[in-house]
Amino acid sequence: MSRKGGNLNLAKSLLVYDFLLVKGGAEALSIDLCSKTENMELLVSFIEQRNFSHLSLSANKLHSLRKKYSHPVLQALFISRAFESTKFDFCNYEKVIFSGSYAPLAVNNSTFGCNILYCHTPPRFVYDLKYFYLNRLPFWQRPFLQLLIRFLKPKYEHSVRKMDLVIANSVNVKRRLKNHLNQDSIVIYPPCHIDKYQWKSQGDYYLSTARVEPFKRIKLIVKAFMIMPDKKLIVASGGSELEELKQLATGFNNITFTGWCDEQVLIDLVNNCIATIYLPIDEDFGISPVESMAAGKPVIGVNEGGVKETVLQNKTGILCPESPKICDVVFAVEQLTEEYAIYLRENCIERAKAFSAQIFIEKMQALLNCKDCDLVTTAKEVDAS
Repeated sequence: MSRKGGNLNLAKSLLVYDFLLVKGGAEALSIDLCSKTENMELLVSFIEQRNFSHLSLSANKLHSLRKKYSHPVLQALFISRAFESTKFDFCNYEKVIFSGSYAPLAVNNSTFGCNILYCHTPPRFVYDLKYFYLNRLPFWQRPFLQLLIRFLKPKYEHSVRKMDLVIANSVNVKRRLKNHLNQDSIVIYPPCHIDKYQWKSQGDYYLSTARVEPFKRIKLIVKAFMIMPDKKLIVASGGSELEELKQLATGFNNITFTGWCDEQVLIDLVNNCIATIYLPIDEDFGISPVESMAAGKPVIGVNEGGVKETVLQNKTGILCPESPKICDVVFAVEQLTEEYAIYLRENCIERAKAFSAQIFIEKMQALLNCKDCDLVTTAKEVDAS
């Protein structure tokens, strides 16, 4: 264990995460874990107040380094450095959980307690999607990303090696950790608030809730519905490709874009759709399919990444083949009719229970509450892999 001294009667624990910028799954996980765990605090590099003006955390449980930068590459570089050199006092915490791409660099400053990494994924712009991200940047910006990669990669790997325990958020991420870092890990699936979702009715539309970004394959979904004018699609999200796809779908009245929705609108759309469609490139885990199943709505997914861990073929949805084509999406939509969706309803609801927030909190609290000498034994007990 990494305990090297200090007060052995520590009661508090700390979660260190990159930043609270958008309301994504990792951000929700961080806030949930801290708000539902007594004496657990949260440290981030900065908080985007317009998106997190009503946090469920009290002020004394939330700490910020107040390091924010406008350009994403420079932001990543400077935030990495901020965590690496932070003067934040870790001595008062018995266990420290690190999560994100940059926050783990702060482990060098946490020398008294037990250090745990909850890994959503090794930073993909450093490893498997390096060239995807480089090619998305203007030519003159690419050297900055290459500089960030050269800076971050050895420091991230060194930080991971210093952890007492590494937790992956899926078997897919467990595999990435082994392939890229030769790092062993256990699996604890992230939490889904399944009680928020409930089958209300069956509308006349299929639903996509993923961010409108290239790696989410929203363009593929839109193109598929462009050749199915009798099928309705609602794209309920925003992102860098939104305007491009709106232009692409001009004149196709069966395709609707809502842009970013507030949480309740999104929940209502899920609760009343025929099925959801979720086709990301090798997703880490993917909470959206679980939310869909919690509402009794089957998923048209892809046989890649975390999606194939949650969606059961022909039981809770239909999985398109890897690297799907337009024809694969069309075939899946035609297969997943209104009648078939209702037939799969109870299977979906039952499947979603395996990923409930309660299970996640119980497993994480078991690790936080165990003695350091029992960490390995407890980790084996909570491992979902």
